[in-house]
Amino acid sequence: MQQDSKNPPQGDEQEVPARRLFLKQAAGIAGAMPIGLQFGVAGGGAILAGPALAQATGGASAPEVAAGYASLSADEAAFVEALVNLMCPADSYTPNGVDAGLAVYIDRQLAGAFGKGAKRYMRGPWLRGKPQHGYQLPLIPEQFFKAGVEAAEQACTAKFGKGFEQITAAQAEAFLRDLAEGKVAHDQIDLAAWFNDLVYPLFNQACFADPIYGGNAGKVFWKMIGYPGLPATHTINMIQYRGKPFPGANDPKSITDFS
Repeated sequence: MQQDSKNPPQGDEQEVPARRLFLKQAAGIAGAMPIGLQFGVAGGGAILAGPALAQATGGASAPEVAAGYASLSADEAAFVEALVNLMCPADSYTPNGVDAGLAVYIDRQLAGAFGKGAKRYMRGPWLRGKPQHGYQLPLIPEQFFKAGVEAAEQACTAKFGKGFEQITAAQAEAFLRDLAEGKVAHDQIDLAAWFNDLVYPLFNQACFADPIYGGNAGKVFWKMIGYPGLPATHTINMIQYRGKPFPGANDPKSITDFS
C-alpha cells in the first residue's frame, strides 16, 4: 500500500507488509474522516464536463443495478471489485477486498445519504475554483463516482485494449499509480481528483468502519491493528494499556454486539 493518500498501493508481493503498515497508519484517519468528502479542481479545469456531465446528472438512462448491490451496475461492480482486490490482496492478514466487504461498503455509501448528497447545497452557481474551495460540481457523490468509473474504464481500455478488471495486476497497479498522479488524461474528468478525493477515502473507510456498514467483515481490520472496537473509548483502558497490547483487541466489539 502506498505511504500517503496521493498514490495508489504497490502490487508487488514483497510489499504486502508495507500495505499492512499503511492500513495501520490509515486507521486513525479513516475513523475520524468526516463523511463530507472534498473534491478539488486540478489545473483550473472542470472535474466533469460535456457528455459525462449530462449522463451523470440524468441526461442518459442509468444502467440496471447489479445483483447484490444497491447502487453499482454490473460493469461498475466489476471495476470496484477488481479495484478493492488489488488494493487489499488476500494474504495471511486479511481476505481479499471483496471478501472483506469493501465493495459492499462502497456500494452502500453511494446508495445512502452520503452518495445521494444529503444536506449538500446543490443550487450553484457552479464556478471554477481551487482545490481548497471544496466540492464545486452539480453532482452528488454517487454521480461523480459513477462518472469516474466510466472515465477510468475508457482510459484503461484506450491504453491496454481491455477493461480494468481484465488487465494484469502489474498493469492495474501501474495504471492506478499514474491515475492518482494525474498522468492519466481524460477530456471530461479529472481522474486524479476523482481517485484521491473520493475513491481512496471510501476505501479507507471501508477497511476500518464498523462492520454494520458492510466493510471490515468479521472485524478483520480491527483485529489486524489491535483495535478493540467500541470499548476503545474507555479512558481508563487508554491510560492503563498505553503502548501495550489491549486484551480486548482479541475480540473487538461492534455496534451489533451492544444492540
